[in-house]
Amino acid sequence: MAKSLVLLRKPKAEQRAEMIEQILDAAEYLFSKHGLYGTTLKEVAQRVGVHHSLLNYYFEDKKALFDTVFARRAPVTIDRRMAALDQYEVEAAGKPTVEGALRAFLDTDLDLYISGGEGWKNYAALGAQASNTPEGAALMDKHFDPLVLRLIGLLKQALPGCPEEDIFWGYHFVTGALLLTLARTGRIDKLSGGLCRSDDFEAVKDRMASFMAGGFIANCRRRTAE
Repeated sequence: MAKSLVLLRKPKAEQRAEMIEQILDAAEYLFSKHGLYGTTLKEVAQRVGVHHSLLNYYFEDKKALFDTVFARRAPVTIDRRMAALDQYEVEAAGKPTVEGALRAFLDTDLDLYISGGEGWKNYAALGAQASNTPEGAALMDKHFDPLVLRLIGLLKQALPGCPEEDIFWGYHFVTGALLLTLARTGRIDKLSGGLCRSDDFEAVKDRMASFMAGGFIANCRRRTAE
């Protein structure tokens, strides 16, 4: 009762903002588990503890809710990685390396999932889910293309003479590995008998950039020799 009275005393704008955040958190969790088509507005409302008609007051439909959830955290990771790439380019002084560029791009993002709490882990899994659907791919294009092309530009500097298509294929392989990691499927846990854990982002951060850099360099050398 006391909690209800406190909520009633809050300005309407503040109550609205808090309710939207609760809806977005609940939807983010459910979309991360079941995707756009496997989640209903009624399930989101049940998780928040409100009638599902309230969601239609704030969001036109489920797709609008999904787009808002996807867009909510995107600027944070984009801005952090853009800043890291800019800083790395300055530090590299015209001589960037593949691993250096990848670490600015990958490690900065992984740090969010390591320290950002369960909400960021849910967002990571949501991105992994969304990337394999036409709707999600369109959102990736809309929000993340400038960031990806910034990385591609640095990789071109680091690999002069490498066929451009191989740099794009290299990025394709990098993002595939990253998204599989963010999905936290648990498969590597079973395969390794517990030696590796799919939620061990620290272990991934320690290894991924170095591993992918080796692949970029080896493939470009092979293609250039041909």
